[in-house]
Amino acid sequence: MQTLHQPPTEQDFVQNPYPFYDRARATGPLFHWAEYDLICTTTHALTNTILRDRRFGREPVDQLPIPNHLKPFYDVEAHSMLELEPPRHTRLRRLVLHAFTSRRIKALAPEITQLTHDLIDRFPNGEHDLLDTFCRPIPVIIIARLLGVPEAMADDLLRWSNAMVMMYQAGRTSADEEKAVQATEDFVAFLRGYVAEKRANPADDLISALIAAEEDGETLSTDELITTCILLLNAGHEATVHSLGNAIKLCLSDSHRPPADAAPFVEEMLRIDPPLHMFTRYAYEEVTLQGHTFLRGDQVGLLLAAANHDPATYPDPTTFNPDRQGPANLAFGAGLHFCVGAPLARLELGIALPALFERCPNLRAASPSRYADIYHFHGLESLPVTCG
Repeated sequence: MQTLHQPPTEQDFVQNPYPFYDRARATGPLFHWAEYDLICTTTHALTNTILRDRRFGREPVDQLPIPNHLKPFYDVEAHSMLELEPPRHTRLRRLVLHAFTSRRIKALAPEITQLTHDLIDRFPNGEHDLLDTFCRPIPVIIIARLLGVPEAMADDLLRWSNAMVMMYQAGRTSADEEKAVQATEDFVAFLRGYVAEKRANPADDLISALIAAEEDGETLSTDELITTCILLLNAGHEATVHSLGNAIKLCLSDSHRPPADAAPFVEEMLRIDPPLHMFTRYAYEEVTLQGHTFLRGDQVGLLLAAANHDPATYPDPTTFNPDRQGPANLAFGAGLHFCVGAPLARLELGIALPALFERCPNLRAASPSRYADIYHFHGLESLPVTCG
C-alpha cells in the first residue's frame, strides 16, 4: 500500500480534488493518506462494501478524549444516530422514521415549489449570489416549516448550522470551535424551550410527531429529540446547499439543463460532484480486505467522491451523462447509516433545479465561482450570477 501526501486545505485540491483521487486509485483500492494518517478507500466496490459491512461502524471502539471546552458540542453528538451503532441507532432511527415518513416528505412538494418560485420572484436586478438568494434559503426554510419552527428563525438556524458544521472540517481553528460551542448552546436552549411548548401544545409538525413517536413503549428523550432536530437541520441543510450550488455551477459551465422529470439528472449531478467527500468507520474486529488487515479499533476513510468517479463502475466518469446506467452513487452513503434526509434533499433538488432554469433561461455566471475550503464537505464559496 502506498502513502500519498495531499494537504486537504491546499487550494488546488480544494478547487479540484478529483485528480488526487485518480492518482490514489491508480495505486490500488486502499492507500495511506499521510496528512490524516488514515487508510482510505478509492474504489466504488470497496467503499460500498465497507459502508454495508457490520464489522465496521461509526462509534469508536475506545471512548475518545473530549476537551472540556468542547463538551457542550459533544454532549449533543452523543445522542446523534449518525454517530451511534445498534442497538441505540436502531431504536433512534425507527422512532425518527415513525415521524419523518415518506408521506410527510412527499407532501412538502407544493411548498417547495411555491418557495422556489417566490425566491425567483425576489431575485434582484443585476448580479447576485445565488447561494444567498436561492440555494441556502430553500433547505433552511423547508426544514423550519417541517419542524414547526417559526420561519423568522431561519437566519438563526442557518447561523447555528454553519457554525456547528465547522467542527467536521479540515483545518478548524480554536475560534471555529468557540463559535461551534456557542451555536450549540444557543440551538439547544432554543429547542429545549420549544420542545416543552410542543409537548404542551402539539401541532401538525415534525417536532410534535417526534414527541408522539413510539415503538414498543419507547419514545425519544428530550435530549435525543433535540439532537435529532439539530441533525436534520445541519446534515440536511449542508448537503442540499452544496448539491444545489455544485449542480448549478456545472449547468452554467457546461450548458446542461434539467428536464421537468429531473430524477436521473439529479442522480448524475450527485454522482459527479457530491456534497460530502469523506466519511469514516471503525473496525470492530480484525478484518482483512484487499490485502490489508484492519485491527479492532482501526479507522478507515471512505472516499465517497472517489468512489463516484471510479471508472470501473462509471465509464468516462468525468462526463456528465444523465442516462448513465450502473449502481447507485454513494453521495448519501449506503447501508445502515444511509442518510435519512436523502429523500427530502432529492425532492428539493428535483423541484428547484428545473424551476430555476425554466424561469431564468438566460441565467449565466457573472464571474468564476470557487469552492470553499471546507473539506470533507465540497461546496462553493459563492455563486455570482445574472439573469439578464
